[in-house]
Amino acid sequence: MTDLCALSDLDEGSSLGFLSHRGPVFAVKYDNEVYVYQNECPHLGVNLEFLENEFLDADGTLIQCSTHGALFAIDTGLCLAGPCQGDQLKPIAFSIEAGRIVLT
Repeated sequence: MTDLCALSDLDEGSSLGFLSHRGPVFAVKYDNEVYVYQNECPHLGVNLEFLENEFLDADGTLIQCSTHGALFAIDTGLCLAGPCQGDQLKPIAFSIEAGRIVLT
């Protein structure tokens, strides 16, 4: 198990990246739900973020790959546009325990 952060550290419409026992992962809070994915674009296997903790597009409504501009749905990880269209980000199992986001 890896304790990522306090749920309160992840603001609505924001993302945070972490190193974990599963490798690099990131969490997004969108529409009051938390989503955790492997930090790896399905196209070339590169990390997604532009800068540290910057995984979302300018509108904050999609996950965006900094290398190719691929766009992914936050709630499903499905690639909606770009070279990996139809592929999907790998979701990571997690739980909220005592107000903390913990990988399971």
